[in-house]
Amino acid sequence: MADMTGTTGVDDRALDEVVAFTSDLIRIDTTNRSGGDCRERPAAEYVAERLAGAGLEPVLLERDPGRTNVVARVEGTDPGADALLVHGHLDVVPAEPADWTVHPFSGEIRDGVVWGRGAVDMKNMDAMVVAMVRSWARTGVRPRRDIVLAFTADEEDSAACGSDFLARRHPELFEGCTEGISESGAFTFHAGPGTRLYPIAAGERGTAWLELTAHGRAGHGSKVNRENAVSRLAAAVTRIGEYPWPVRLTPTVRAALVELAALHGIDADPDAPDFDVDALLAKLGPAAALVEATVRNSANPTMLDAGYKVNVIPGSATAFVDGRMLPGAEEEFQETLDQLTGPDVDWTFHHREVPLQAPVDSPAFAAMREAVELFDPGARAVPYCMSGGTDAKQFSRLGITGYGFAPLKLPQGFDYQALFHGVDERVPVDALHFGVRVLDHFARTAP
Repeated sequence: MADMTGTTGVDDRALDEVVAFTSDLIRIDTTNRSGGDCRERPAAEYVAERLAGAGLEPVLLERDPGRTNVVARVEGTDPGADALLVHGHLDVVPAEPADWTVHPFSGEIRDGVVWGRGAVDMKNMDAMVVAMVRSWARTGVRPRRDIVLAFTADEEDSAACGSDFLARRHPELFEGCTEGISESGAFTFHAGPGTRLYPIAAGERGTAWLELTAHGRAGHGSKVNRENAVSRLAAAVTRIGEYPWPVRLTPTVRAALVELAALHGIDADPDAPDFDVDALLAKLGPAAALVEATVRNSANPTMLDAGYKVNVIPGSATAFVDGRMLPGAEEEFQETLDQLTGPDVDWTFHHREVPLQAPVDSPAFAAMREAVELFDPGARAVPYCMSGGTDAKQFSRLGITGYGFAPLKLPQGFDYQALFHGVDERVPVDALHFGVRVLDHFARTAP
């Protein structure tokens, strides 16, 4: 391939392919029902075949049969440059066809929109990546940095068969990677008339899924029982659900607040002793949704399990809580849970993953911002922290700094965030075209 970094964009065929690949991948049902109930292999083989058609040498890797990952490397022009990881997952969450306007695994293209589970989370990004590198192969383009492509299994559960397996068992495939990009960033957020934002993720809250167990004295339901496990658990769950977590502003969230405030004509100083984040959020209008979930830790009770008969007091009861921890606030989270659960309820991590923090003043972030604003003049890219998490958590163990950058230009009224794991998930064809162009520009020229 000739060195054509920074000189041209994807070809017209890539615009057709990104739509076709998105539709095709949606039609491959890779529903992850947790507990190992998923099979990504057909989607992995589909991706690998198209990467091979671009002259790459993809490898397929499994921890468990059928739970397939694909990794390939595109050689850059600068052998001294750090490599860039571009990753996306192949599994999707369940979808109930009766609830949808179109069948969730039809991949139907209707009125300029691709419908189906995975259209935004995240087979669209998978399709962009494949279409991009195939365009490079046809037009003789090579990026400056090596680009490592990873298409993973199991992101919608524990990642044990996906990015966790790859990071632990095959770290050599990611040699030289210092930064990575993946889902949940660089989508259009309409913050008011004529105000288009593109939030780029530069952080993630940590995952803290908790199991609570209350023990007590079993007995007859008609008798007084001051050691009722259900009552003890219910009291702890109520305390957790009602607890007002204190404000803890990370560098990413601080940067987001300052930039969003400036766009609204507000002078905000998060370091001021009288700074009131909730008062500021109230002035930001729709843009507050980008940061309000990440100014604090959180813990939401989600599941309860106790007893087997209405007139029998059980000896134990369990509950599950979805907790999320900000970078730097993990110790506080654990100490608070000890206090809220009290002496009669034990708790453990059912599943735990680290929070992440990425610099917003890095050359890579500046290049992402430039790429988005180049293709949507008048828009503004801003940093934000994800309230949830991605495969970037597992890849961070390899020293890879992760960003959320899966670009899409979306029309007014298109609620991107509500479609994640939602009914009638879909993505406009024009958004896919925008995304593959922006992704190509960034990946070719990333500093």
